[in-house]
Amino acid sequence: MKPAGTDPQGLRLASPGAGILGLEASEEVRAIARFFCPQHLSVGQRVALPEQAAHHAGRVLRLKPGDALVLFNGEGGEFEARIDALRKGAVDVLVEKFHARERESALRIVLAQGVSTAEKMDFTLQKAVELGVEAIYPVLTEKGVVRLDEARAARRQVHWQAVVASACEQCGRNRVPRVAPVSALPRFLQELAREPTRLVLSPRAERSLRDLAAPAAGAIFLAGPAGGLSAREERQAIDAGFEAVRLGPRILRTETAAMAALAAAQALWGDF
Repeated sequence: MKPAGTDPQGLRLASPGAGILGLEASEEVRAIARFFCPQHLSVGQRVALPEQAAHHAGRVLRLKPGDALVLFNGEGGEFEARIDALRKGAVDVLVEKFHARERESALRIVLAQGVSTAEKMDFTLQKAVELGVEAIYPVLTEKGVVRLDEARAARRQVHWQAVVASACEQCGRNRVPRVAPVSALPRFLQELAREPTRLVLSPRAERSLRDLAAPAAGAIFLAGPAGGLSAREERQAIDAGFEAVRLGPRILRTETAAMAALAAAQALWGDF
């Protein structure tokens, strides 16, 4: 029997510095910290951790030379590594072993999310990554309270991509979902016109997810912001090939709706 707090291959998982299943980081059993290192990695290579990862490893976790960690670069698989040296503001590590591990869902899920306020959007993206989403499309909608010009939209995309990478560090994924550039809903609907199964979340819908057949090629979910999609936007989505589905008789908050839909999809068709 594998010890509690391991994945199916026996690797302990946790966010950098987090304990395992309630154990504090100061206890004898520690989680192995995972860091996203977006560069070429190979066994025997010495690399410097990215600036933010180096700060977390050296200043927050206070890792020392010889301490173990796990690196992944988003190209698949992960690397066992060990702290080689600590320099001012930098951490050098030695890559020791590669494991061709994947924790991706067999169910291809894409989330198109109406842009919401900062904390809600960050939370939604984090949980979407944990639930196996493959890509995220932030969309601007009529009822959304967030207004972004081109420069702010670009900065938000960079921030959200960092949120997604951090979520991968925490949940054990070795492939980092892509966050697409922010787009207005009509443009998004045109771009995704050829996607296979397209579902728009709507409290006005008559059908639920369990009424649908398992999608052969995955599914894309469209979720509105706080306040939801307007009736006109729902009609635009349906005209673009989306089918409206509901998540029970209750009105869900925007951050709850996406999370509930992805979890239900994994339970019905995926790896739950």
